[in-house]
Amino acid sequence: MAAVIRDLKQVNADLQEQKERVENVDFKMVTFSLSGKDYGVDIMNVKEIAKADKFTYVPNAASYVRGVYNLRGDIIPIIDLRQFFHLPIEERKDNLENMLILHINDQVYGTIVDKIDKVVGITRESIQPPHPIFGDINIKYISGVVEKQGDLYIILDVVRIFTVSDEEKKQSRSTVSDSGDYFVPPPPTGDQGQVQRATADTAIGFIQESLAALRRFVVTSVNDKWVRRRFAQWSSGRSGDELQLRSASEADDFLDNFLSPYSSDFWSDSYANSVKKILPENKSAVISVWNIGCGKGYETYSFACILKSRYPDAHIKIWANDNDIMAVSQAPNMTYDLDGIPEHCRPYTVRGSNGYSFNQVIKDSIVFEYHDITNENTIPEVDIILARDIISFLPAQEQTRIAMDFSEKLKSRGIVIIGRNEELTGVLWQSIADDPVSAFLHSS
Repeated sequence: MAAVIRDLKQVNADLQEQKERVENVDFKMVTFSLSGKDYGVDIMNVKEIAKADKFTYVPNAASYVRGVYNLRGDIIPIIDLRQFFHLPIEERKDNLENMLILHINDQVYGTIVDKIDKVVGITRESIQPPHPIFGDINIKYISGVVEKQGDLYIILDVVRIFTVSDEEKKQSRSTVSDSGDYFVPPPPTGDQGQVQRATADTAIGFIQESLAALRRFVVTSVNDKWVRRRFAQWSSGRSGDELQLRSASEADDFLDNFLSPYSSDFWSDSYANSVKKILPENKSAVISVWNIGCGKGYETYSFACILKSRYPDAHIKIWANDNDIMAVSQAPNMTYDLDGIPEHCRPYTVRGSNGYSFNQVIKDSIVFEYHDITNENTIPEVDIILARDIISFLPAQEQTRIAMDFSEKLKSRGIVIIGRNEELTGVLWQSIADDPVSAFLHSS
């Protein structure tokens, strides 16, 4: 028994140590590969990542200078790190090069690598000093090495690579290029605004990575405007490590006002009235709706009552889906206290022995089904799609696919109601409401 207790104490101590390591993450690096080895660079030096295949040749430049590149109006030098360090270059099926865009002392550089991997968070104390064993690269260009989940990363000192003196460059490289030339970065311009923008872009980039990892919130054109507005507000008074999201609770704080009003609840009468105002004239005998993410059915019932009020002579048909099988199975048989039902729903309720429920007309208009939106569906063409705060929590490729699915499932001039802080972009979508209801007309 004593041995079991000691083992349990050791397990608890190990778990506590792991927790402390996670909570004390104070260094983020963007990881990439060069000639089969894993490298990292301080995320605060990374402006963005990019792909490109056309560079402007610079005469008499060193062999590792691929040329210059027009990055949204800024002409930046492009350095091939593989050639700089005399490493083998992997063959590629296409001509697009993977680039890390770095900002170093007020200057911006493009660096070509084999593959860009991910953002990795570590503690600074876990970084070990470089060792001559890493002979592929001169040790002076390595700031440290670190192991993370079985992978060994060599952390490059990119500031030193681009700012050491000419004499240091000549002495520190193990060999010289064929031409004997060395890349000398242009002198600083003093454009602090550019650096500030780059720092902000980097911080937002890390926020995006953290939101995806901690809360599966994926930043795309659907929510990018809100994220940038929220970041400007949230980052006020913060700096350095404070601009990082290190836990699920901090991610929740960042996303605090993202969700639409009355999420997982009956809609208020005022919100219901706002929804009713955007519903178009429709004299069809049947009004069909696809409600994605219906949960226990609160918003579905609210919307069904609004539709019955707006189109009293039409037959309402709602396909209500959710990937929470327990919630969907409970939705058809829910009962409520009268005080918890908003006024716009009360005309469509009946009293039973266990409380109030919706009348048969409303119940018959709704089909609650278990369904994962990422899988194919058999929903017929519909007049309205209701998908509040759903798109942003899908992977980027799924967001693109579901927008196309919306386009295919909607009838001509149909509408989509999405999250208050979401938007659909492109020629197919015309905004018809944005506050407190975000709605788009299918314009094809």
